[in-house]
Amino acid sequence: MVWEAYRHVKANRGAAGIDGESIEMFEANLKDNLYRVWNRMSSGSYMPPAIPAGRDTEEGLVVCADAGIATIEDRIAQTVAKAYIAPTLEQLFHPDSYGVSPPQVCLAGDWGDRERCWKYDWVIEFDIHKAFDELDWTLLLRAVRKHVKERWAVLYIERWLKVPFVTADGTRVPRSKGVPQGSVIGPVLMNLFMHYCFDRWMQEKHPYCPFCPLRR
Repeated sequence: MVWEAYRHVKANRGAAGIDGESIEMFEANLKDNLYRVWNRMSSGSYMPPAIPAGRDTEEGLVVCADAGIATIEDRIAQTVAKAYIAPTLEQLFHPDSYGVSPPQVCLAGDWGDRERCWKYDWVIEFDIHKAFDELDWTLLLRAVRKHVKERWAVLYIERWLKVPFVTADGTRVPRSKGVPQGSVIGPVLMNLFMHYCFDRWMQEKHPYCPFCPLRR
């Protein structure tokens, strides 16, 4: 699973992570680096790196522009967890939910929306302000513990959620909500949260109103 996760991360051709290590640098000692990921994840000792923070303002710490770019190692670890939990969670989601689906499935969803535009006179598109930043951990973890059967995955999800900020002087600042944008596991968790607080609500309160949740 770690090997397949590495191949997936490499295929995405993402930028270097917050530690400055690129995929090429990671591959310079590939065998040992992948073994370290596997060893730490399988033993329960894997700890995600802290999120760099910028200046402190009245509204709180300003996160660095590249803070959402996880390290290569962390992307691999999150991809492993996602591979285990996503198939189970996808069975819960609304049929038109494409937040954790491959691109070809999302394209099919776009065509479904286009057909609805021909059928209905009005379409409303909206975005939830700071959805990832304001994600409630208590409610999310309640859903995670209900549906994710892999105890190790629950352990690491909680660690990824609660990873602290770290300031320029090395001070660690705890966080109380939200999931870092740009993380591999983030969209899956957001989809699970929104499944209960929006999708189910729409189905119960507005059953005749078609909708297409897209969270990436």
